Amino acid sequence: MRDVSIARNYAEALLALAGKAKDPTGWGALISALGDAVSHDATMQRFLEAPQISAAEKNVVLGKALAERAPATFVRFVQKLVTNRRQMLLPEIAVEYHNLLDAAEGRVHARVTVARPYDTAATAALTKALTKALNKTVVPHLTVDERIIGGVVVRVGDTVMDGSVRRKLGRLRDALVSHR
Repeated sequence: MRDVSIARNYAEALLALAGKAKDPTGWGALISALGDAVSHDATMQRFLEAPQISAAEKNVVLGKALAERAPATFVRFVQKLVTNRRQMLLPEIAVEYHNLLDAAEGRVHARVTVARPYDTAATAALTKALTKALNKTVVPHLTVDERIIGGVVVRVGDTVMDGSVRRKLGRLRDALVSHR
């Protein structure tokens, strides 16, 4: 089984536990923090990867470290990952958890390319329009690329909606060339 599939299975289990605890957002913050620590903290990586440290010893250390910061069920989940030797999947589990949470809450992330930086009001208007068009809550991630000249290019998953002036000019050029 591929790591992404394994991470998704663990994320599904974690989301179910978070739902029972009625705190999916809080648990999302916890798994993200832990995933970030595994990704960016070399000491944490070496500790979790060290074959000379038993899973039981790792679980004791993690239990003490997380006891004051996380619910007992969350701590047991992390300890189960260690017992199953899946602790290095924590960053992927965090990503999958948030993907599942977004889907459950009807939220999508859109990569939006614009020609010029948007102010807060323009971003809010864009978000409202995309939310209405997609019938889901949209979280836009804006990037500026002057090459599109104007308009917007929106990517949601595998779907691309290209409303850029550059594309429209290209289509006009193609139409004019084909009528010669």
